[in-house]
Amino acid sequence: FLEHMLFKGTDKLSSLEVNNAFDRTGAQFNAFTSEENTVYYAAVLPEYLGEVTDLWTQLMRPSLRNDDFNIEKNVIKEEIAMYQDMPSFDVVDRCRTLHFGEHSCGHSVLGSVESIDALRAEQMREYFSTRYAPNNMIVAAAGDIDWDQICSIIKVNCGGWEAKKVERTYGDFGGTGKRDRIEKANLSLEHVCLMSHCPSAQDRLRFAGALLSTIVGDDTGSRFFWELVDKAIAETAVMQAGSMDGTGVFYSYIRCSSGNAEQVLAIVNKIFADISQNGVTQDELRKAKNKILRALVIKNEIPMGRLIDLGSNWLYLGRYRKISEDVEAIKSVTVEDVFSLIEQYRPADFTHFSIGPATQEQRLTY
Repeated sequence: FLEHMLFKGTDKLSSLEVNNAFDRTGAQFNAFTSEENTVYYAAVLPEYLGEVTDLWTQLMRPSLRNDDFNIEKNVIKEEIAMYQDMPSFDVVDRCRTLHFGEHSCGHSVLGSVESIDALRAEQMREYFSTRYAPNNMIVAAAGDIDWDQICSIIKVNCGGWEAKKVERTYGDFGGTGKRDRIEKANLSLEHVCLMSHCPSAQDRLRFAGALLSTIVGDDTGSRFFWELVDKAIAETAVMQAGSMDGTGVFYSYIRCSSGNAEQVLAIVNKIFADISQNGVTQDELRKAKNKILRALVIKNEIPMGRLIDLGSNWLYLGRYRKISEDVEAIKSVTVEDVFSLIEQYRPADFTHFSIGPATQEQRLTY
């Protein structure tokens, strides 16, 4: 919600003037919000770097007008409805809430219609005044840039901003391990999400976690692929590692016919039981390393990919991290490291949420 409101303008700029200002530079600009941070970004030709930097600093002090707030409420509720109509998104969002319980990572990024209706403009302004403080913000830039120019503009425009006491909890959480299912009209497929404990963004085992998720659930050549997708038991079956601040989550998404849901879960349990007992093979690890290294290098050859990694490293690690450090960290992971990860984080102990059609079979199964 607040992310949207920043584009509504400042005391000096209307929303139309904000868009016109970006358009004059030809910038590709946007923003996104995750469970832990909001990111505002723009890609622009070097000659417009200063102009766009200046514009961003102005937008970080929005007017948050009551009229804009009330209009945007309806926009957010429409967005919530849109995502609730997307079962592949909805099942992950609901599973996260079920998995984390009362932990702060269980809060829905979108919120609910009820929470949006209850929100007041004064609450948003209070939240903004605390969170959008200079000691809680990171500026990152990548590509053909003049860093001194960026710093000079920020010093002039933001030097008078007041620091605030910003509290942030970093508690680890292993998950509730609960299980639930809801029925939705007009669905013909079962949408399944599984979540389990994963290394945090600060844990050295996060690289082993990324490799394990690739071995188990990459979209090609993984155990999920060969046992579920290649055999036409599931249409989609993937697993990813999400390392966050102080905690993390492995999450799997599987889409299959409702009639196959029970068989799919049995196969998934068998796969996790096997890795829990036997770990992974050298050949699997080698292939997974090559996949991750290829993706890492290609991502960081693009300025936007490098920018996101740069900002994330400052946020989670508090320092600049070279690409070569990640490359070496991935290369150095052993099968013993992966097995240590499995023993410590127990990916087989997952929270399970599914969304599917109403059938007598599924009522009995779930």
